[in-house]
Amino acid sequence: MKLATLCYVKNREAKTTLMLHRIKKENDVHKGKWNGLGGKFERSETPEECVIREIKEESGLTIINPTLKGFITFPLFDGVFDWYVFVFVAENYTGTIIESDEGRLEWIPDEKLFELNLWDGDQIFMQWLDKKEFFSAKFIYENKKLVRHDVSFY
Repeated sequence: MKLATLCYVKNREAKTTLMLHRIKKENDVHKGKWNGLGGKFERSETPEECVIREIKEESGLTIINPTLKGFITFPLFDGVFDWYVFVFVAENYTGTIIESDEGRLEWIPDEKLFELNLWDGDQIFMQWLDKKEFFSAKFIYENKKLVRHDVSFY
């Protein structure tokens, strides 16, 4: 089992979202895809501590008061582990973007987000990020293809 965070840093004024084009790491299950930012928990971290640390490490930005929007289960996503992911949105941040070890960071206009090479599940749950309700979802992939998903809103 792996615990992770995923965050969509938004600039509401410019109507853009910071995305990571995963093109740098070898043997990356996400290679060629666009993702939000985030990563695995370190020992004793809360979801908020993890997402703040991961965004700082990957982008140079310090996010302030990220909002927890949902929780996603990805059974055997990488073929080995079940992944449990806390999904956040951050609209307040400070700092300057740095070069990421994992790929190219780019502010994408919100109306162009769904034109990117996203995972099929991301195409679905990213639409829930602006909802007022919290979501809990499961996305089942086989051979990197989405075969089923379920969701509840609270």
